[in-house]
Amino acid sequence: MIKMIVFDMAGTTVDEDNIVYKTLQSAINEKGFDLDLAKVLEQGAGKEKLQAIKSILKTYAQNEDENLAKDIYDRFLVLLKDAYTTMDVFPQANAVDLFQSLKQKNILVVLNTGYNQETATFLIKKLGWEKGTHFDGLITATDVQQNRPEPDMILLAMEKFNIANASEVVKVGDSTIDIAEGQNAGCGISIGITTGAHTYDQLLTANPDYIIDDLLDLLPIIEMRK
Repeated sequence: MIKMIVFDMAGTTVDEDNIVYKTLQSAINEKGFDLDLAKVLEQGAGKEKLQAIKSILKTYAQNEDENLAKDIYDRFLVLLKDAYTTMDVFPQANAVDLFQSLKQKNILVVLNTGYNQETATFLIKKLGWEKGTHFDGLITATDVQQNRPEPDMILLAMEKFNIANASEVVKVGDSTIDIAEGQNAGCGISIGITTGAHTYDQLLTANPDYIIDDLLDLLPIIEMRK
């Protein structure tokens, strides 16, 4: 029986046109690099954002300068806040309907993200989502010691809601690292969704239990696991 579903935010439950990764690309390229968005998505999607920057620089620029990565991260936070302040942000298609359906089934909805707490909270407020109405919990990268693909965020959510058995938890995300996070936590189901950072073929490389194209596709999967 499924008791909790842990959803990634950007690209999964939040439709923001990849602005987080476009902003990450801008912050990196301001330092003299010339990386395209596809490379940023390939190495950065789903990760805590400082770690994403380190991975991108190491992979594509053979650069492991910790101070440079931190400078880029600080600039990224400024640029992202400006972007989220001025741009329109919407729930992913059918996200709110799905949340309501899950609430009726007494299944907990937890959001988790590679954002820090401040950015995630700002984004949720902009969406007009309220804890207890749209979602039950929020776990961010700054709430745990180890980030994706480590399972710490999911394990913390389980602890907060007194769920001892990870087989009663589902993880849904738009990147391979989301899928790995769910698998490493021992989730009963780990699901990739094609609405965000990674394509169907990229998601497939992580061996998810399912790949879906729409959040409502989750409901029949849940029904099968009653």
